[in-house]
Amino acid sequence: MDQALETMIANMPAKTGKNLEEWTVLLRQENFNKHSEAVAFLKTTYGVTHGFANTIVTLSKEESDSPDLVATQYEGKESLKPIYDLLIATMTKLGDDVVVVPKKGSVSVIRKNQFALIKPATKKRIDLGLKLKGVDIQGRLENSGPFGSMCTHRIQLQQVTEVDKEVVNWLLKAYEMSL
Repeated sequence: MDQALETMIANMPAKTGKNLEEWTVLLRQENFNKHSEAVAFLKTTYGVTHGFANTIVTLSKEESDSPDLVATQYEGKESLKPIYDLLIATMTKLGDDVVVVPKKGSVSVIRKNQFALIKPATKKRIDLGLKLKGVDIQGRLENSGPFGSMCTHRIQLQQVTEVDKEVVNWLLKAYEMSL
């Protein structure tokens, strides 16, 4: 991805009121047949400028036209898929407003805002990123590491049994803070 596009994506929340994942979810709900219809919708309904509207529609279409993004993420990492499945099952039980958005290298979990990110970091480890602003690093709750500003913390998971009460409590806290 070139620097200009990265900058545009980084500036998207401030300029449009939503991040790319949130726009993608919104466009999936509307289910437009034509690119131009989706661009016009963003411009007229949300006041998004043409440049941002075009970028949002293009990038969200790339994600939805891709093959099964989750399956692709776990190719060669099949032992991690049960951990992913348990995390998703746990988070979708937190509330009816949880939206799961697969991307090329990770899966965002959104309420009003993204509160978790699941990434198969290595062949033997999933990194669970969480947004927990103001929460100190403690126990298994580390700094965000490779997630940068997308998450404030991460928990490294190598086995299904590590998705325990502590992890579920952190997921619930992140969910509650995402309003």
